[in-house]
Amino acid sequence: MSGMSSGTVGVPVGFLRTLIKPLHWQIFPALAFLLLLFVVPVASLLGLSFLNKSGGITTEHYARLVDQPVYASILWITVRTAFWTTLLCILGGYPIAYLLSKTTKSAKNLLVIFVLMPFWTSFLVRTFAWIVLLGKKGAINQLLQALHIIDAPVRMIYDFVGVLIGMTHALMPLAVLIMLSVMEGIDRNLSNAAATMGAKGGKCFWKIYFPLSMPGVAAAAILVFITSVGVFITPALLGGARDTMIVQLIIFQIREVLNWHFAGAIGVLLLVVLLLVFVIYNQIFGLSALPGGEIKKNVENRQSHLILFVRKIGGLVTTLLAEITDAIGSFFYLVRMFQRNRTSNHKPRFILWTVTLLLIGFLALPTFFIIPVSFTAESFLTWPPRGFSYQWYDTAFKSSLWPDAAIRSLLVAVSSAFLGMLFAVPCAFALARQNFVGKSALFTLLVSPMIVPHIFIAVGLFFLYSKVGLTGTTAGLILGHTVLVIPYIVITVLAVVKGYDQNLDLAASTLGANTVKVFWRVTLPVIRAGMIAAFMFAFIISFDELTIALFVTGGTVTTLPKLMYEDAILSVNPTLAAVSTLLLIFMSAVILVSEFVRRRGP
Repeated sequence: MSGMSSGTVGVPVGFLRTLIKPLHWQIFPALAFLLLLFVVPVASLLGLSFLNKSGGITTEHYARLVDQPVYASILWITVRTAFWTTLLCILGGYPIAYLLSKTTKSAKNLLVIFVLMPFWTSFLVRTFAWIVLLGKKGAINQLLQALHIIDAPVRMIYDFVGVLIGMTHALMPLAVLIMLSVMEGIDRNLSNAAATMGAKGGKCFWKIYFPLSMPGVAAAAILVFITSVGVFITPALLGGARDTMIVQLIIFQIREVLNWHFAGAIGVLLLVVLLLVFVIYNQIFGLSALPGGEIKKNVENRQSHLILFVRKIGGLVTTLLAEITDAIGSFFYLVRMFQRNRTSNHKPRFILWTVTLLLIGFLALPTFFIIPVSFTAESFLTWPPRGFSYQWYDTAFKSSLWPDAAIRSLLVAVSSAFLGMLFAVPCAFALARQNFVGKSALFTLLVSPMIVPHIFIAVGLFFLYSKVGLTGTTAGLILGHTVLVIPYIVITVLAVVKGYDQNLDLAASTLGANTVKVFWRVTLPVIRAGMIAAFMFAFIISFDELTIALFVTGGTVTTLPKLMYEDAILSVNPTLAAVSTLLLIFMSAVILVSEFVRRRGP
């Protein structure tokens, strides 16, 4: 009887363990958090698109989208702008990431500071800096006329070119960071081995290194594309009437017309397009191109005609590029031999450094432009600044609004990053180290806040908060920002954990260390750099977030980006430049301190 009792009890207990183990308890907090504060609010907002004003089910809003071609035109403008922004970010970000992966640690740390400068300067101030730089009487036109390159000012803003410049400047650092995380994991010995077997530099790069870096390129492309679709500040300030993007249309329907139902219909249309892009991306590259994506067990299972065609075209293109590169290299080699000039052996590296420094200069230009403008004696942003005065710094410090907003933004950013780490890091470990049913679905849910335009999340949270009393509270703002930072933490930590040698943990376990001690004494010291990078990434994303604050804070709670946005709308004065300069100094200090902590030994 005792044996039967033991066996009877053992079966359900073992069954329960088998059932519960694949679910992995560590994913439940993040799953519940995102379902409550992301899925439910967004689904509620989009569900309004199927209701009329009296609450009945209708398709009139979608009929309006189909009947009026202006909406299809705006959708096409959005997709076209996102495509060109993505292409420019990849073309400009690749040489930067390549050089950073090849250079020394000290040079890399210095260059990364300049690459990340757009993240440290307010999105609004960067946009206004481009207005002054690219205007008909701006700094660039003045410089070109002084050098007699042009006779009359050239129009560079309030059109498609201005939008591309502003959006490429804003999103290129994101592409660089994603591609760099993949390039740093490429074994340099592979290219060296190809060289020893007679392959020239062009073939070593295009046939060996470039294909290995493609997962980073593909991941950067899809994330930049999705992010650029949701940008509305840059097109609104740097573009013209023909450059209106679909998110601007949604904001107009919500804030001006108060037509939530039609705004939801536009949102559904946008999400369908994004999902279609994501499906095509998955068919060509697979989710494995994204850090943490589930790698297919059998490559033959994915051998569709589209994949084979894309790979064949890609192989032909890389072969052609390899031949062209080697031909150019041979030409310079013959010239060098003819001139007997040995000092030109480093010419390709010199070209790489020159191109990279020019691109980094493009990223840092608005930031360096803002600093001198903050000391101007004029009452508006002009170039060159006239006079010298500290009055705008005095204005920022003497007013209680700016310090209070800065402190609140700091509190929200730290809290959001901390909560995001608590939710996202366990999920990242589960995705990287374990296989379970629904792994791809979990990964998709975790990165969805990055895919869905922030305007939907903000408005959905506004509806939810109005029912539970969180509207106009700092706690509500922290929770909303946590939703937005979770995808960035998951992707960053996954990239680190997937490259971690688990044999170190197994060795510590065999020596008697329990799970907690293994994590704190072995795993965490090794991956500490990635954890700090994830926290800082989340901190920066939260600190500069504007959309959530516009909708859920009301008039009682103000963050620094929201205050800067309101001040920019009412009056563009150098106080914005002064606050941005102080913000740049603060962010630089934070990055340097975090870098010091990261580089310390375990």
